[in-house]
Amino acid sequence: MFTSVIIPAYNEESRIKSTLDGIKDIEKIDEIIVVDDGSSDNTKKVLESYNCEKLKFHIQNLNKGKGRALEIGLKMLDSRAEIVVFLDGDLGSTSVEVIKIIEPVINGECDVCIAQFRPASKKGGMGFVKRLARDSVYKQTGVILNATISGQRAFKRQVIEKFESIPDGYGVEVGMTIDILKWGYRIKEVIVDMTHNETGRDLSGFIHRGKQYLHIRKIAKAKEKEWGNK
Repeated sequence: MFTSVIIPAYNEESRIKSTLDGIKDIEKIDEIIVVDDGSSDNTKKVLESYNCEKLKFHIQNLNKGKGRALEIGLKMLDSRAEIVVFLDGDLGSTSVEVIKIIEPVINGECDVCIAQFRPASKKGGMGFVKRLARDSVYKQTGVILNATISGQRAFKRQVIEKFESIPDGYGVEVGMTIDILKWGYRIKEVIVDMTHNETGRDLSGFIHRGKQYLHIRKIAKAKEKEWGNK
């Protein structure tokens, strides 16, 4: 099955090359699309000099957010693509683990497969955000998932094409998960040995988690209202 990977990247010059190195030789990946979302560093130069026949990239001059970057990537999909994978640009060499979420979709075990990271090496205070995300999905769907905020996901193309647009903000994954389950699709979580830039316990880290919490609450309420009216 033709598989395409979409990577939104913002200021990832130090990690995007190793992220691409980790996936470029995976036989089951046929296409890699990177959308540089208005980076102010040298991400663009790294992409322009990267040698890989599978790679296509798009450079945006302005930062428009992850949701818009993913939408651009979807527009660039090869017509043959049957599986679409969302992957973050800061995974480095651990991106090779993406095969663990691709294979269950190829094998028909599920319609969407989500990467569940192992516990972080340092405490980042993410517990309350993850609980809110998990509880919001369970309340509306009756399904318990542990990786509802994970951005590493493999979809059957027909699932991702049901979305008229990709929501922006930190609640995007929670909102999409609720919709996918409400539509009757099967989701599977798989534990992976991926790592990315961890949010610390400094002021900026707490502000980041606060924004995540508020975004998730907002989209959960919106989905409750939306699906309650159907």
